[in-house]
Amino acid sequence: MGSFAFSVFFFLISSSIAQTTSFRPKALVLPVTKDSKTGQYITQISQRTPLVPVKLTVDLGGQFLWVDCEQGYVSSSYKPAKCGSAQCSLSSSKACGDCYDGPKPGCNNHTCGLFPYNSLTHVTTSGELTEDVLSLQSTDGSNPGPIVVAPKVLFTCGYTFLLEGLANGVKGIAGLGRGKVGLPSQLASSFSFSRKFAVCLGSTGVIFFGESPYDFLPGRDISKSLSYTPLLINPVSTAGTSFEGEPSVEYFVGVKSIRVNEKPVSINTTLLSIKDGNGGTKISTVNPYTVMETSIYNALTNAVSAAFSGVPRVKPLAPFGLCFNSSNLGSTRVGPPAPIIDFVFQSPTVMWRIFGSNSLVRVKDDVLCLGFVDGGVNPRTSMVIGVHQIEDNLLEFDIARSRLGFSSTLLFQQTTCSNFNFTSNA
Repeated sequence: MGSFAFSVFFFLISSSIAQTTSFRPKALVLPVTKDSKTGQYITQISQRTPLVPVKLTVDLGGQFLWVDCEQGYVSSSYKPAKCGSAQCSLSSSKACGDCYDGPKPGCNNHTCGLFPYNSLTHVTTSGELTEDVLSLQSTDGSNPGPIVVAPKVLFTCGYTFLLEGLANGVKGIAGLGRGKVGLPSQLASSFSFSRKFAVCLGSTGVIFFGESPYDFLPGRDISKSLSYTPLLINPVSTAGTSFEGEPSVEYFVGVKSIRVNEKPVSINTTLLSIKDGNGGTKISTVNPYTVMETSIYNALTNAVSAAFSGVPRVKPLAPFGLCFNSSNLGSTRVGPPAPIIDFVFQSPTVMWRIFGSNSLVRVKDDVLCLGFVDGGVNPRTSMVIGVHQIEDNLLEFDIARSRLGFSSTLLFQQTTCSNFNFTSNA
């Protein structure tokens, strides 16, 4: 889905908005496309009065929506959050300040402040907390439905320099974190549906907010085939800047062990627990590949190498450490016939199973590399499950019930994350 599809999507919003303001949706849907140059996942919302299409990089663990207000932000419905206001309290902000170059979007006196963060470049700054109109498309889980309007969605104003490293045309970051001002919680509050959303990423993809089903062509309801594991809370914030005592809003899960071809991989399992904000496993749409603490990474690559001993090795190509000559490998429905990798959760039968399509990366015509990266000897988080392992897997983040639903690869169900039908039945 390229810029043309986004343009059509915005046209439908603009032309339908007047007649749908009283409709109460059970779910919302956003289209997602993968930027070919950066590998970032991009979505588009409609914001402001009058509505303007705004492209955003998707950050699963981002604290909130932030948008560049420095260049061309014009809206008659823009309303900064005053210090001591209910909006300020909801955001748990402890920052209050004045700005003497205004009044204008991003610069007003006696306003509440948060810290917009570019998770790609790890740059942060202070920004004004504010609210404005947001418009999205509803869905019944199978097709897009009427356009709906959330009149008061909180976001933070960023600055143009924060856009460095983001895909061309992007004006901010869509933070899907589990906090009260993350997009999932705000949209759930605006439309009175469950604090739940699902992400499905591929060459294109989709984000659902609210209730399932999650239907993909040809007639596959993925909500019926999910496995579940608890979402864990890291008590220490992992954001670029945070207030004292603030927990992380990122999505941590309890990986207990790793298997290759159903054989346990010998690792230091204490690294998989969260202690004083360190360790554990989280899921990310910012990291292109799963990143592992060095000893875990070495154990996994050794196990895969042993299980793949009949395939010739070739010189590794950065950032990977294990690569193979794939000229005689062939293929299966779920990618190259690679050793099966399991991330095992609360019991031996609850596991995220990773097949060749998600474990190997084609870097040349005849070279495949294991798509996992060495994260060093003392990373903040021991395992970060990245985009390559996520693609064509549907992940349901049920914030209200604090659990993750996961599908494993949709290729087994003869569909992909690109197969949501964005053609309206209306």
